[in-house]
Amino acid sequence: MKDRCILHIDMNNFFATVECRGREDLIGKPVAVGGDAEARHGIILAKNYEAKSYGVSTGESILEARRKCPQLVILPPHYDEYVRVSRAARRIYSDYTDLIESFGIDECWIDVSDSEYLFGSGVRIADEIRERVKRELGVTVSIGVSFNKIFAKLGSDLKKPDATTLISRENFKTLVWRLPTEELLFVGRSTKRRLNTLGIFTIGELANADSDLLSRFLGKNGLMLQNFALGRDSAPVLQKDTFYTVKSVGNSTTTPRDISTLREAEIVFAVLCESVAVRLRREEKKCRTVSISVRSSDLSWCSKQCRVEPTYSEREIYRAAMELYGSVKRGGPVRSLGVCGSDLCPEKDEQISIFEGETIGRARLEVLEKTADSIRDRFGKYAIRRGLMLEDRVLSGFAPYEDHTVHPIALRTK
Repeated sequence: MKDRCILHIDMNNFFATVECRGREDLIGKPVAVGGDAEARHGIILAKNYEAKSYGVSTGESILEARRKCPQLVILPPHYDEYVRVSRAARRIYSDYTDLIESFGIDECWIDVSDSEYLFGSGVRIADEIRERVKRELGVTVSIGVSFNKIFAKLGSDLKKPDATTLISRENFKTLVWRLPTEELLFVGRSTKRRLNTLGIFTIGELANADSDLLSRFLGKNGLMLQNFALGRDSAPVLQKDTFYTVKSVGNSTTTPRDISTLREAEIVFAVLCESVAVRLRREEKKCRTVSISVRSSDLSWCSKQCRVEPTYSEREIYRAAMELYGSVKRGGPVRSLGVCGSDLCPEKDEQISIFEGETIGRARLEVLEKTADSIRDRFGKYAIRRGLMLEDRVLSGFAPYEDHTVHPIALRTK
């Protein structure tokens, strides 16, 4: 039986590469994409290879990155452009197969097993895709070619940038088994530490370890990882039109300044709950559990949750969030807040109240909030907001309207 031919495509330094396209002034300079340090969203989201050579890493603060590389150029992110380029890349992949499975905005697997009869070997297809992406989109990709998804993913990481790596049944022991265990997909920090305590440091040692030992210390996960190390992975590449089930919708933020009053917390929660409710309505889902997370300035963290009647109303989610916040013990001023709606159900599956007035009231509220959605879709997200958010434009993200040239409609918050 013929082996499958799976490609894993990884766009190199995606955010940074997109930002640097056409910028001759940035050629050869260390560049990173990051948040707003003054608003305390100052972490490195992506970096180019020049920045990487100074030790700049994704996830660290901009302050730490500048200590390593004082001449680092920080550019703001433009997510709409990243999405546009990502979709354009997937249109290129779809010329070769309809079996495309995303693994984040800049990575995906494609199954070209049947396409080899039309376009040649997997390596040839990978090289053609690399050249097309570079020529048509101005970004480079690294591609792993293998007989399963796990090794294809590993192959795309072996050689960067702009490279194709083949991991076959004939060479995988030579290429893969010498690598540390953490190079294998799904081996995180915790699993790595547990493997190390068993004297397992390389993928080859994992492949040849005692199965009973792995099962005893890591359960089914240990046996799964051993199978991956042995090249036993039969997981299919999902078709591009396959939809994942949304299990929860949440949003969180690090506030521009520490907040110490209840009113400040109300403003931030109003913004977060609006975001969560809008996304729930777009998914046509209602949540039956609302949870909040609170991180204090001393970095202590806690969370709480409660059950609610199925809802995608920002007012009802906000009310639940504030009740939860009132019961949280905080270690000083608050640095970040989060809200999440989970235990989702289709919007038409909710239990109807036996009290007619309550049912009518909720229906009217839903109509009102959906109308607000349509206004935002047409005129922008700042076109209509709760009046509470106007009290502090910095906390609510209303800074674009400081000059008062635009006057958004304000909704009353009860």
